[in-house]
Amino acid sequence: MTRTAVLALVCGAAILSLAMGIRQTFGLFLSPMSLDLNIGREAFALAMAVQNILWGAAQPVAGAIADRYGAGRVLTVGTAAYVAGLLVMSSATSLWGLQLGGGVLVGMAMSCTSFAVVLGAIGRAVPAEKRSMALGIASAGGSFGQFFMAPVGQQLIAAHGWPGALLIMAVLAVVMAPLALALARPRAEAASTGGPVREQSLGEALGEASRHSGYWYLTLGFFVCGFQVVFVAVHLPAYINDVGLSADLGAMSLALIGFFNVIGTWAAGVLGGRYPKKYLLSTLYVLRSLVIALFLVAPKTETTVLAFAAGIGLLWLGTVPLTSGLVAQIFGVRYLSTLFGLVFFSHQVGSFLGAWLGGLVFDAAGSYDPIWIGSIILGLMAALLHLPIVERPLRPAEA
Repeated sequence: MTRTAVLALVCGAAILSLAMGIRQTFGLFLSPMSLDLNIGREAFALAMAVQNILWGAAQPVAGAIADRYGAGRVLTVGTAAYVAGLLVMSSATSLWGLQLGGGVLVGMAMSCTSFAVVLGAIGRAVPAEKRSMALGIASAGGSFGQFFMAPVGQQLIAAHGWPGALLIMAVLAVVMAPLALALARPRAEAASTGGPVREQSLGEALGEASRHSGYWYLTLGFFVCGFQVVFVAVHLPAYINDVGLSADLGAMSLALIGFFNVIGTWAAGVLGGRYPKKYLLSTLYVLRSLVIALFLVAPKTETTVLAFAAGIGLLWLGTVPLTSGLVAQIFGVRYLSTLFGLVFFSHQVGSFLGAWLGGLVFDAAGSYDPIWIGSIILGLMAALLHLPIVERPLRPAEA
């Protein structure tokens, strides 16, 4: 890879590490904020659900702007919104402050600072033969952020309370702005990434994708991914407290998920360059269902919680380089941010439901078991959905 491509990869991974890492700590704030603001778990979960659905809804728009004008501008605007959201969230005195800061502003910010925009820029910057590996490395950056930020977030809450912890995280989020400079190249300069770029309008690209059955299967499968990972990220710390284990174990479990996901996501990217991505995705969803089922029936001890965190971590975001890589492989990289952004919207619909239904079901039934069981069933369905996908590129020169 060229020096420019390596720089884009490193800075993109760092941006994902900060954007995803800070956001993945929000589950640690569920219990203290719910108590201090006198709101139920459903109310907190609804704010996180709003965050996810707005992230998904705005993602195709942010992706299209990045495809047209370059990722740097989109990332800079997203950084500003992220910082503002954390500041508003830190000063919340009611549900509305939480909704505006953690729900609306952070949700909009994530659409500009996360996978579709960053991976689209990296996908255009690296050669086709290195693309799957590069997407895996960049996606692993988000996991490293979770590994790093989860214990840091718990310590910040313990030392400064949740308002102080959010203020410090806002300062950390500012770092994304200078990193965005490495991804600020205009779209036209990406032609150096290898192979001629076929001129195509956005409307033609969207029409082409809408007629491709594999695109719909990927979209439906990614819904399941969102449901599973956001339910776990938001509610696992509280679930661990419910079974009589410590809050520190909740933070440790999120960190362990992040650590093992660095390995799992990198491995998914490497394997995706060697084997059919659809079979890797099917295998990943089957294994997720198996890990969740074993955790559900196992006695809840520190050992089983950490084993679950390690197992689900290996399978956590491996779907991202495989799904985005498959979109790039089939449709090319010209509108990768837009096309993957639309697939990602489905992921965020699932995220909305995973976050919100987790709180709703718990407040109604006093248990998360129905959501755990639903996650198992959805995982098996997603495994079947990926099998019929035809991976053949529509434009071999871009694949």
